[in-house]
Amino acid sequence: MKILPLSSDSMGARSMATFVETRDLKILIDPGVALGPYRYGLPPHPLEWKKLEEDWKIIVDYALKADIIVVTHYHYDHHNPWENLEIYEGKLVIIKNPKDNINYSQRERARFFLKQIEGLPKKIEIAEGFKLKVGETRLEFSKPVFHGTDSKLGYVVEVYVHEGDESFLYSSDVEGPSLNDQVAFILENKPKVVMIDGPMTYMLGYRYSVNSLKASIANLHRILEPGVEQMILDHHLLRDLEWRERISELIVEAERRGVKILTSAEYAGKELNMLEARRKELYQLKPVDRFEIKHWKSGE
Repeated sequence: MKILPLSSDSMGARSMATFVETRDLKILIDPGVALGPYRYGLPPHPLEWKKLEEDWKIIVDYALKADIIVVTHYHYDHHNPWENLEIYEGKLVIIKNPKDNINYSQRERARFFLKQIEGLPKKIEIAEGFKLKVGETRLEFSKPVFHGTDSKLGYVVEVYVHEGDESFLYSSDVEGPSLNDQVAFILENKPKVVMIDGPMTYMLGYRYSVNSLKASIANLHRILEPGVEQMILDHHLLRDLEWRERISELIVEAERRGVKILTSAEYAGKELNMLEARRKELYQLKPVDRFEIKHWKSGE
């Protein structure tokens, strides 16, 4: 099994786009990339826009190779309903249920997305609880779980891929995970490689509580236990320059157990490139004329 992070916060833009290839299937999970809203009172720097455009081209290239495209929820850093819709043509598209366990915003985005791709996919399946076996590859989806600590931002589905002795689990946006529901599917499947978006520490004390952080770290400790060999932490966590310090006790415990904790960039063999977290520094190093500033596209 090959697991290839295509775009991520550790690589320079908001995304969890991931390509998984087995002997039987090529799967692209969450073909989207976006930029965050104002950070430090600043809009995205032109370097961030450049990276977004580069990453989208990479995502499109891999989407065209895929047999299956998965959309775990309808935030714009996880799907793109406007551009290169040909990526869905002739594909099996597996989507978060657009009508149930979904908030108003994502329901409207799902409706628009499905209208945009109408007639393109070979087939559309609802992800929640869906299972597929092709050759030696099993693909399974969780029940809907909160995008965060409650239903305000809606729900997401988690994705599990199993082939022979190899297995991979993708959490989508659980913001931690801080809730038992969000770890149940992970603990049940005992993946060797797990990709988790990580606690939202850059909003600690604002939209993310200290208690949620403690619960997230405790649950990440639980995930280490069943035999995980590599834990990829990224997305929300990598919007915080001090992310390693926030989870230092988890890193120590993982090292003791022989588990590697990596960012998506590190897993892909690339250097960290946390552009959003470094936005203030970017504006200092490379001042921007006001005409160079674009309107940002939020990840939510």
